[in-house]
Order: sequence, then C-alpha cells, then structure tokens
Amino acid sequence: MCGKQSVFRDRQDAGQRLAVQLSHLKDARPVVLALPRGGVPVGLEAAKALKAPLELLLVRKLGAPGHAEYGIGAVVNGAEPQLVLNEEAISLVNPSQEYVDAEMRRQLARIKQLRQKYLSDRKPIPLSGRVVIVIDDGIATGSTVRAALKGIRRSGPSRIVLAVPVAPREAIEALREEADEVICLSNPSNFRAVGLHYENFEQTSDADVVACLDAALRWQAAAN
Repeated sequence: MCGKQSVFRDRQDAGQRLAVQLSHLKDARPVVLALPRGGVPVGLEAAKALKAPLELLLVRKLGAPGHAEYGIGAVVNGAEPQLVLNEEAISLVNPSQEYVDAEMRRQLARIKQLRQKYLSDRKPIPLSGRVVIVIDDGIATGSTVRAALKGIRRSGPSRIVLAVPVAPREAIEALREEADEVICLSNPSNFRAVGLHYENFEQTSDADVVACLDAALRWQAAAN
C-alpha cells in the first residue's frame, strides 16, 4: 500500500503509524531491520507493537577507484554479509577484482566497527526463513535501500516487507520488485526531502540509536 500526502510529528509518530499497517504480520514472528540512524526510532515503535526483535541494517557503499562517491556496489551486514554489485557501474568503471575485494574488506571492517559501537557484542540475527521488515524514516532516491533489499534476499528470508513513512512514488515503484510487500504511508507529489514531511526532524545521535536498541531488548524480554 502507498498512502497520500501526510506530515508526521516526529519519528515516533511515524513508527506508531507504520506499526498499525504492519499489524497483520504480528503472528509471523518478524524481525525488524532499521537503517541507522534515523530509521532506528521508527523501527523501535514497530518492533514494540509487533513484539519483534529490532536489528540494525548496515549498508556501506563501495566507491569507484579514485571516485569514492560513485557507487559500484554495496556491502550489507548480517549473519552472512552480502556483496551487491551495481553491474551497470561495474561495466563503466571496470575495476579490478583485487580492487573490489579490497574495498569490500574495508567496508566490512567499517560495518564491524559500527556494530560494535551500537550493539557491542550482540550477534546478528539470522534471517533465513524469517519474515523481515525493513524500516527507514523515509526514502529519497532508494539506491541504498535497493542494495539492502538485494542483500537481504540472499540471506533466505521467507518474506521481505519494506515499510517507510514517506517517499516519492517513483522511488517506491522502483523498489517493488525487490520486496514482497511495500508499505508507504505518504507519497507527496512535491517530495523534495524526507525532513520536510516531519514537524520535528532533529538528527538522531549515536546515543539515541543505542538507547533504542536497548529499549527494544527490554520490551522483547517483557513480551516473552
């Protein structure tokens, strides 16, 4: 489903409204994967409502040789990290396999650092056979989410659901082939930027991310 134009009070409000649309998945024992940092407080509200574990979805872009901002692929974290290459970019840049391997190792090391910062020694949740809900606070172009969904698919989940509060319609339509279900609460015709569709869009800090993840553990323990 994809909704009409809407403005959210803050990420908590967006997450609570998303949770309503995700309620049909509660009995499926889903895993909520949130993209840091802004997607984590949104994901927390959905995880609480679904009594589901909250996990981070870390995606690191692989830059082209000499042009780090031009993505030739991405590494997606998880129990089994996945490399997703942009075949069009690869054909244009034609990097060596040695370069791709080295860049992948570098980004995997960065992902390991980020997991340690946010999750300490908690192990990634295996996704094989699980219903996976991917959540962010909004989508602008969808390139990062597309790589994430491709990587998650290789981990063998039974179903992938993409759930976001706001995104342009064209970005959502382009992502439908990567997910089994897409939920978008608002698809404004004059999108411009994610933050414009929130009354309060303050930056989510690293401390906020850690607090959300700790809160999710407490909620899940209480639910069980």
